[in-house]
Amino acid sequence: MDIFFQDQDETRLPPDLVRLIQIQILPLDGSGRVKVFLELTPFIKRPNIEITFSNGSGKVIAHTSILETMLRKLEITMHLRECEPGNEYTVEATVYYQKLPEPGNVPEIVLLPDPMIVDHRTTIFILE
Repeated sequence: MDIFFQDQDETRLPPDLVRLIQIQILPLDGSGRVKVFLELTPFIKRPNIEITFSNGSGKVIAHTSILETMLRKLEITMHLRECEPGNEYTVEATVYYQKLPEPGNVPEIVLLPDPMIVDHRTTIFILE
């Protein structure tokens, strides 16, 4: 499957070489909302992304999953629960691939294999 609007001059990479090029956080007007900008290397197979925000004590205050993104450059807005301006926060982004079992005709419980994590970034910022 081809990815829409791809640049024909880009070399798309296999899953084990896909990387997170950039992660940028932009706090929005003291509302507890932040814009998250992510950029990935060009890819052949669509990756999954997990984004987690934690406060200074390590408590998760926001989390999202992006499954099989078609876009290399993403911009999303997230709401941080229980946030206070002036405090330090951590955002973690993980790029991974998950091999899913083939569907069968007989219902059964199947354990998923561990995901193949190809990149992980941690960034610290202060909410203004």
